[in-house]
Amino acid sequence: MFEFIGGYWWLVFPLFGVLASVGSAWERGARRRHKRRLEVLHAKAELKAAQAAARGRTAYPVTGSVAQQLSDAPAAPAARDGHVSAPASQLERLFAAHDAVTARWLEYELDVAKLIAFPAMSDGRQPLTAAFLRAKKVADGLRPPTPKTKLTKAQLTEYRDAVTDYEVAFDVAERDARRIKDSGFTEVERKRLDTAKQLLTIAIDQAATPAERQLAYKRVREELDGLISLSDEAVVVLEKQVALELTAGGTDAEASVAPEPQRAPAPQPAPEPQRAPVPGAVHPGQTWPVPSRTTETAPGRIVRPKPRP
Repeated sequence: MFEFIGGYWWLVFPLFGVLASVGSAWERGARRRHKRRLEVLHAKAELKAAQAAARGRTAYPVTGSVAQQLSDAPAAPAARDGHVSAPASQLERLFAAHDAVTARWLEYELDVAKLIAFPAMSDGRQPLTAAFLRAKKVADGLRPPTPKTKLTKAQLTEYRDAVTDYEVAFDVAERDARRIKDSGFTEVERKRLDTAKQLLTIAIDQAATPAERQLAYKRVREELDGLISLSDEAVVVLEKQVALELTAGGTDAEASVAPEPQRAPAPQPAPEPQRAPVPGAVHPGQTWPVPSRTTETAPGRIVRPKPRP
């Protein structure tokens, strides 16, 4: 053993480097796990506080906008048949909060650029994203058809809690997705995502030609294949953006100065038959007396020879 140590003592230095890198990676992972655990605990505490405020069990303020709106809502009067006629304004506020969260989620689901920047929002394997999707399914299932629907007190409370859970779960999932971004991918996969992001700008650029757009769109689909699963709705939205017609600057100008259609020439009057010239006659444009072009003298004129000296 001493002979081995004496011959290979230089292996100590690379072993120290390997152990140091493993230790630093373990420490970074522990910090990430601890930070995620704190976020989950904070989200759970916020959720419990919102539910308690919605039921009217506590008077301390809640940060969630839905819980704040619901705590200010008046209580619905009870009916004899066990149903309550909830105020239309209360259900409308619940519907508005529900639709607002859904609209925020659709921004990630339909925008390919956001999916590339924050891929965790479309990855159901992420625990927080999966929790958000479950909360969405529950809230969608408990939503009444119209704001005028009569609900029991238990049904109203259940739907109100579901909307609160839906909003809180989305906020937690969004913060986690913006924090980790593309850290879950390898170096090669991150390069593919960067390439897809650059090609996407060309695919939706109105200054590019249709051929360049189509080629960039195909390259984007190839780069994202196996990395991010695009929904059918996202593909339809992207194809509509790629298929936009280019605004030709010279089209309108050319149309404005387009030559008028040629008209058929007006019929010319038939030329009058030429008559034989009459000796001594005056033609148009001539003045009297007309100079004689022959040896004959002009009519009405007498020429007398001068006497010679």
